[in-house]
Amino acid sequence: QVRLVESGGGLVQPGGSLRLSCAASRISFSITTMAWYRQAPGKQRELVASITNVGNTNYGDSVKGRFTISRDNTKNTVSLQMNSLRPEDTAVYQCNIRTIVGNYWGQGTQVTVSS
Repeated sequence: QVRLVESGGGLVQPGGSLRLSCAASRISFSITTMAWYRQAPGKQRELVASITNVGNTNYGDSVKGRFTISRDNTKNTVSLQMNSLRPEDTAVYQCNIRTIVGNYWGQGTQVTVSS
């Protein structure tokens, strides 16, 4: 069973930074796309950022220029560097990976931006 373990969430003041990490294990197939999604209370889940196995990235409009996604294919990890955080970035952030046989989700980590 594929396992995704996220870390790095927490409470930060507006303008601050956080780095989220996600490690995938028990993977039997090559990972294609790795991504971060988020869901705020009362809102739909939205894509924050994604990165393909060859390094092509895609960002949600609200995070462009502030967040950076990266991955380490040798370790099956994906990270999200979040800078200039805003209160509207408050949400549960979930790691997502895709292989040729499935789509897998982490349990989520809370990010709260508040003074």
